[in-house]
Amino acid sequence: MRNAALHERRNRQILADIVRTYIETGEPVSSRAISKRFEEALSTATIRNIMADLEDAGLLYQPHTSAGRVPTAPAYRFFAQEIALQATLSVADREWIHRELAGAGTAAEITERAGHVLAEVSNGLGIIIAPPLGKTVLEHARMWLLPDGRVVVVLISPGGITRDKILRTQRLFTQAELDATSEFLNRHYAGWTLEAIRGELLQKVAGDRERYDSIFRSALTLCEPVLLGEEASRQVHVEGAAQIVSSAEFTDQKQLRELLAAIEEKHRLISVLNACIDTPEPVHVQIGVKEISQSGENLALISAPYLRNDEVQGSLGVIGPTRMHYERAVTAVAYVAQLFSEVLEKI
Repeated sequence: MRNAALHERRNRQILADIVRTYIETGEPVSSRAISKRFEEALSTATIRNIMADLEDAGLLYQPHTSAGRVPTAPAYRFFAQEIALQATLSVADREWIHRELAGAGTAAEITERAGHVLAEVSNGLGIIIAPPLGKTVLEHARMWLLPDGRVVVVLISPGGITRDKILRTQRLFTQAELDATSEFLNRHYAGWTLEAIRGELLQKVAGDRERYDSIFRSALTLCEPVLLGEEASRQVHVEGAAQIVSSAEFTDQKQLRELLAAIEEKHRLISVLNACIDTPEPVHVQIGVKEISQSGENLALISAPYLRNDEVQGSLGVIGPTRMHYERAVTAVAYVAQLFSEVLEKI
């Protein structure tokens, strides 16, 4: 439900101008500064009254009695969801992003370039979450037996992306069995995802158990979702850690240590960014990211899913200080997700 103080268009416009001004300057915003920007001829007294109403509604606060106002988390949320999501990507940013991503020849290269672009537009982290192993398209597979009985599975996808996983299976394999299974998968299932391979094998084995021998069952075992550890097996590419820790929002050393630890762990980033896949919006905006760390209240997340063959593969986005240029970041994330999907289709 919209805050009652935002029912009037004039109040919404003034709040948007306050947020924009604070993002640009980092200083509390005065009524005089807003009167210069506002399209209607309003007295500073009228603007002060509206600012007082917005403060009472929890959208602004005044650090000192004589100071101007500063946006709160609900103000940033209003701005990101109702103003920034309606913005249009600038021509300069569109051309720059296209130049940065168009020349990528491999999936690894497009991932690195996209991460750099996202970090720069947000002054924070640019993050790309790779698909889970089950969504990985198989180009070639190799398997090795370790001395303790565990199995190393190496999967090569189109574009040269290599994924590896060490599995501890319920039954012991021989190296000969692993070689035969790899050869079988490479010959019959190149271009399939592991998820699709498993579905196909299950169907065939159920239809004629006697006809399909141990190779099918070995392949099924090695495509088992529980063994693959879908969430843990996701890979995450992060750019811009140095930028975010130098932000004015993180002068507290304890907060910095917490944030750096969360970035290093990465699994928290994965769970937070993947939340956007389950939301109906093409771009997901979250003000305050406490799932990462206590200092996450000073962070904002903007993310979007990317596709391959019309199926969601993973997600990408930015995590930056709440005082970020939302209009630029939101439009850039949406455009990077679109181009990232298009380049993946061609690789």
